[in-house]
Amino acid sequence: MEEILFEEILSSYRGDRSELVPILQDVQANLGYLPEKAMLNIARFIGVPESHVYSVASFYAQFRLMPLGKKRVTICRGTACHIRGAPQILGEIEGIIGINEGETSEDLEYTLESVACIGCCALAPCLKINTDVHGEMTIEKVKELFPALEKGESDV
Repeated sequence: MEEILFEEILSSYRGDRSELVPILQDVQANLGYLPEKAMLNIARFIGVPESHVYSVASFYAQFRLMPLGKKRVTICRGTACHIRGAPQILGEIEGIIGINEGETSEDLEYTLESVACIGCCALAPCLKINTDVHGEMTIEKVKELFPALEKGESDV
């Protein structure tokens, strides 16, 4: 994390413990996640142990401790998607892109996650790649969405 950016973010705060969550939100909004060095600097700034900052950051689902991949693949696990095959769709994607749910690929190309509901129940099962929704998914459609990956390429 660039020190100038960090100083700029902290310049609008007083260093009170009560500012921890807003500071974490600001840092993540600027960096996309919460790097270890940032959490250490935040702890020093507000005068708490780094473990306290980490416990708050890991408690709330909104915070990320690892960077997101360029392509964020989100599988809906809502009831309609679940009963129409979302678990099998997820398993197929895990096999193709080589990471498990909740992980980001080492090359930072993909992040694979699931959510309670995407809000497209009529299209169940569905998934999103970044902001593009893909509905009525099947194993065959997954293979069409990610064909180059099986060859070691990436053009999704």
